[in-house]
Amino acid sequence: MEGFDDPGVFFSDNFGADDQQSDIHISLQGVKKKFKDFLKKFHEGNFNYKYRDELKRHYNLAQYWLEVNIEDLASFDEALADKLYKQPTEHIPVFEEAAKEVADEVTAPRPEGEESVEDIQILLSSEANPASLRDLKSDVVSRLVKVPGIIVAASGIRAKATQIAIQCRSCRNIIPNLPVKPGLEGYVLPRKCTTEQAGRPKCPLDPFFIIPDKCNCVDFQVLKLQELPDFIPQGELPRHLQLYCDRYLCERVVPGNRVIILGIYSIKKVSKPSKRDGKERPIVGVRAPYLRVVGIHVDTKGSGFSSSHVITTSEEETFRRLAASPNLYDRIARSIAPSIFGAEDLKKAIACLLFGGSRKLMPDGLTRRGDINVLLLGDPGTAKSQLLKFVQRVSPIGIYTSGKGSSAAGLTASVTRDPATRNFVMEGGAMVLADGGVVCIDEFDKMREDDRVAIHEAMEQQTISIAKAGITTTLNSRCSVLAAANSIFGRWDETKGEDNIDFMPTILSRFDMIFIVKDEHDEAKDKTLAKHVMNIHMNSGQAVEETLADGELSLAVIKKYIQFCRLNCGPRLSESAGEKLKNRYVLMRSGTREHELETEKRLSIPITVRQLEAVIRISESLAKMQLHPFATEVHVNEALRLFQVSTLDAAMSGSLAGAEGFTSQEDHEMLTRIEKQLKRRFAIGSQVSEHTIVQDFLRQKYPERAIYKVIHTMIRRGELQHRMQRKMLYRLIRRGQTRVGRKKVGECVPATLVAVEQKDVPETLVAVEQKDVPETLVAVERKDVPETLVAVEWKDVPETQVAVERKDVPATLVA
Repeated sequence: MEGFDDPGVFFSDNFGADDQQSDIHISLQGVKKKFKDFLKKFHEGNFNYKYRDELKRHYNLAQYWLEVNIEDLASFDEALADKLYKQPTEHIPVFEEAAKEVADEVTAPRPEGEESVEDIQILLSSEANPASLRDLKSDVVSRLVKVPGIIVAASGIRAKATQIAIQCRSCRNIIPNLPVKPGLEGYVLPRKCTTEQAGRPKCPLDPFFIIPDKCNCVDFQVLKLQELPDFIPQGELPRHLQLYCDRYLCERVVPGNRVIILGIYSIKKVSKPSKRDGKERPIVGVRAPYLRVVGIHVDTKGSGFSSSHVITTSEEETFRRLAASPNLYDRIARSIAPSIFGAEDLKKAIACLLFGGSRKLMPDGLTRRGDINVLLLGDPGTAKSQLLKFVQRVSPIGIYTSGKGSSAAGLTASVTRDPATRNFVMEGGAMVLADGGVVCIDEFDKMREDDRVAIHEAMEQQTISIAKAGITTTLNSRCSVLAAANSIFGRWDETKGEDNIDFMPTILSRFDMIFIVKDEHDEAKDKTLAKHVMNIHMNSGQAVEETLADGELSLAVIKKYIQFCRLNCGPRLSESAGEKLKNRYVLMRSGTREHELETEKRLSIPITVRQLEAVIRISESLAKMQLHPFATEVHVNEALRLFQVSTLDAAMSGSLAGAEGFTSQEDHEMLTRIEKQLKRRFAIGSQVSEHTIVQDFLRQKYPERAIYKVIHTMIRRGELQHRMQRKMLYRLIRRGQTRVGRKKVGECVPATLVAVEQKDVPETLVAVEQKDVPETLVAVERKDVPETLVAVEWKDVPETQVAVERKDVPATLVA
């Protein structure tokens, strides 16, 4: 058994392997000749040589790639296309060599200095039906597959060697041009140097190192593909697949793009950290799948198109007839969640949200959003969540999420570290993945304030900017937001007005329509509603037939119709409609101004420029619903009515006081006065009874609602805090402030306040500075003088009392 481990003593005959290799080489040469014939001879019509002309045009533009349709190759040589499908790893390099030789022929003669021909990358496309990620099994390894999905993460551009040169450390022998397989597999360096050297000892084990200067490299990028929501079974997690793109396929997509990928289903080694030293070692026999991309088709650019719903010519004719029907608007509104009784205006608003307005690109490069945002506020049990669920199902691209289970990163985008490469990759959140569709956010009021602030940019500018871990980029989030929230008190309290809402003005102003949904007690309405619910539960099997019998549209039809309208119609405001809207806007503003002059006080402004743009978007969505190229006066009238019954009604009832454009100047000044007095009442770090504070302000004739509003606002800003079972108010230090108040660092503050912050002097010095207590109190605190001295200063006791306390004179002398 001696020398068993020495591989040098073994010899193995290859049993004619050289002959087999030569046969394969001859076969591949024949395949290359066929590929060259295809590129040179394939033509459409009589004289249009498609690929030859395209190759020449791309080469002259320094774009060294050529996209080939596999169906064209099959029509030219079906056996060749079959080989490409079944053995793409072997035949794509041969195809690229053939393309390089054809490029050499069609571009000759070339200018001086460009005698060598650049490598050509072959990109493939196919008209075959895509397969789901769940259908990719071991039987399709090393074959061409076509899968749809959403790009959820993208790495940066990195370099990968295609040919390497290695050198022995001992004998300095160089082995050049070692080919490296494309994909995520690396190259294993030989463990022994086989160079024969007379009279010198053998080279040691593992002597080779790579010479970077003599390697040929290409760009590559790693993407993460997630399966489409339409293909995910109920209750299961979405599947993911890693993608490898190189050369001209890099940076073609960003997170949020819906794509159809054509690639080679490949496998790579799986590593696992060793328990002994922590180093990663490959697991024997186990391989992880990934897709080596050879073609990318970007499926959507924010228009709401989904690959799972292809519209045929007959369907297009049906939709155009449907658009011409006179009562289409009412039919679509009735088709929105038909199992939910009533809420006609709310359903019409949701129909407008699904179709959306028109996105505008300004001459300066800025954009105006066309998507409509709707907020539902109100009582529990009013079918808000059911409406959101229906919208998620009926929208061509729809994502449903709950406020409590959503973070800022989950809604917008995040930067994470790839566990395999340890590099940072960018992952898109819900609003990025819903690009071109609708995001439904339930329990909007339960979200943390910091997370709500994160979607401000996504709702108005429709972009998400990221600057984390060295990755600085902007992603698209061209989607509508449908949000549902409850009142702070559980049920809507009419007496509390705006106190029912726990939203900042900045987020409220980004919603085009705000509906307050109340559970009102009405005997006739309750009977009808109860009957409707009983019918649904008793006739659940016949629900679809009854719905269609009432003239409403099925879910599949309305889903495809929304997709068709969003793709084929982008209406603009007509001249007459624009003039009418302008006059109505001026009339509303002037009517408010006259009222202000009569009452000599400023009232809330019911409509601002941002709300004017909301009305324009609603008008365009109504026109898009009917495939009209222009929004007419009829559409403007309906848009104004919808805006009136939603946002304006909520504003006029006082429910949105505090929102931008809905707070009177007088109320704002009163709230500011209360806040200033409240801050003067007790210092930072102290606590006061809430009941005492409220009673004190009530004695000053301030309304109770305003007092509680200021306290609630300061608690939300982190300036106050409830303590002792919400009976006491504690004053906190906000970030960027000193202990004595809201003055920020850098503003003029007395030196004593800084000393308090640095613990050099007691806090009583602050009270002296603010004239709340006499200076003698500081001396008492410092034990410089007895407390009786303060009593003398306040005239509570005669000065002789101090002399007695000091033992200067006997008490009898005073008597």
